[in-house]
Amino acid sequence: MLSFRRATLADVDALVPLVESAYRGDASRRGWTTEADLIDGQRTDAAGVAEVITAAKSAVIVAEQDGVLVACCHVAEEHGAGYFGMFAVDPGRQAGGVGRLTLAEAERVAAVEWGLPEMRMKVLTARADLIAWYVRRGYTQTGELVPFPYGDDRFGVPRRDDLAFELLVKRLG
Repeated sequence: MLSFRRATLADVDALVPLVESAYRGDASRRGWTTEADLIDGQRTDAAGVAEVITAAKSAVIVAEQDGVLVACCHVAEEHGAGYFGMFAVDPGRQAGGVGRLTLAEAERVAAVEWGLPEMRMKVLTARADLIAWYVRRGYTQTGELVPFPYGDDRFGVPRRDDLAFELLVKRLG
């Protein structure tokens, strides 16, 4: 059974490798969310995870199955809407419904607990498969693009020079 809770600083050392394993390096290739062909380097670090755990109007949601950390995401209030990010599912458990349930929990927190009218996120435009997954869950592509932060190694080292994010939006409630 999958259960959810809010992360604490005690979770940072487990969250960083979970996020890295879902997106970077050879381990990420076991799942379908890998960015290994697009970006090298880190996806996040301990300081970044600790920052979003302790920030105001912010929570990191942890999904556990039989006491094992299997997924996480960051949800925050930004400009009167929910913001969804740092979404990671253990690559060996992807495509089994864990991600769908974790996204639904983030939407519940934003809508029910925080009373926010919509959820927003930024997804790499090169990830058409991931964008399609979000669209199937009610998100709309806005066409609004945000440039990739080239030169800031905190977000990884791009393998391509055409990376950008698209803003996706979903009405909640």
